[in-house]
Amino acid sequence: MLQGDRVDYKTSGAKAPSLDVPPDLTQLSRESRYVVPGTAVTANTYQVGQSAPSVPTAAVSVGDVRIEREGNQRWLVVNRPADKLWGPVRDFWLESGFLLSLDQENLGIMETDYAENRAKLPQDFIRNTIGKVFDSLYSTGERDKFRTRFERRADNGTEIYISHRGMVEVVTGNRTAGTGGDSTIWQPRPSDPELEAEFLRRLMVKLGVSNEQSKALVAAGVTKQTSRVATVNNVPVVQIDEGFERAWRRVGLALDRTGFTVEDRDRAQGTYFVRYVEPVANKSEPGFFSKLFSGSPSAIPPLKYRINVKSQGESTVVSVLNTQGAAESSANAQRIVKVIADDLK
Repeated sequence: MLQGDRVDYKTSGAKAPSLDVPPDLTQLSRESRYVVPGTAVTANTYQVGQSAPSVPTAAVSVGDVRIEREGNQRWLVVNRPADKLWGPVRDFWLESGFLLSLDQENLGIMETDYAENRAKLPQDFIRNTIGKVFDSLYSTGERDKFRTRFERRADNGTEIYISHRGMVEVVTGNRTAGTGGDSTIWQPRPSDPELEAEFLRRLMVKLGVSNEQSKALVAAGVTKQTSRVATVNNVPVVQIDEGFERAWRRVGLALDRTGFTVEDRDRAQGTYFVRYVEPVANKSEPGFFSKLFSGSPSAIPPLKYRINVKSQGESTVVSVLNTQGAAESSANAQRIVKVIADDLK
């Protein structure tokens, strides 16, 4: 678990402009990209569905707030209606130093803008003296954003999921001759379960749990691995040792974290409709201004797939289907299955 003083996002609230966000990151919100680790990742919105209550595998609670955990995934279950939680959760993110780039209560989706964790800056002598005056000159080279998703429960309670996506600035080589210096691009970095857990813990405090109790609740509930990649009838699948209700929610969180563009979902059919951009080997994603002024061809168009979640008693199988609903065994399907399974561990 991260120390509280190692998380310090400074965007100065909703009234301040997002000065720390590089141009390449603002472009991400308008692109529909999902690729395997090492390439660009973005996501759009979900719709809020109805999910039936289930018996938690590992849950502890204080008052009307409890935390559940499966592998490295955690989420809150709060015995309050979603409309009573929206305002406090919105205030929570603003008070934590973020701007909101997405604030759609009707969809149950709230997303922060990219921000820098200033606590990661080195606290040496120069930083503690000159850095206090010229603070904007210092940068960690990393940016984080968080998505909060609300799921209404049949018992009038609410499940709250927080997913993290990060970017890192990478040096790509020398600029055009005569300009000097190195050029950089922003690339995705893996989601951080510890950051997600820390913000869930802080949100619990916002909702009435004491600081010490929140630390104990988040630390509790280590569970065994419940998912694996397998091949069934020559088709790659993810096998999950859980029934549909829990598997459906966990797959949704995995898609949220790993950056799929989810266009729609049909819970009755157990299907997420997603868009996917096939990775291009040995090709760096150009920056915003490079794309603006260059005459290079447009980006590879996204492919559409269906992520199917099908229950088999107390176990569930997740597979990738094409737009006609037929099972996919392509290299893309294998990549997608592996990324989902890795996130469920």
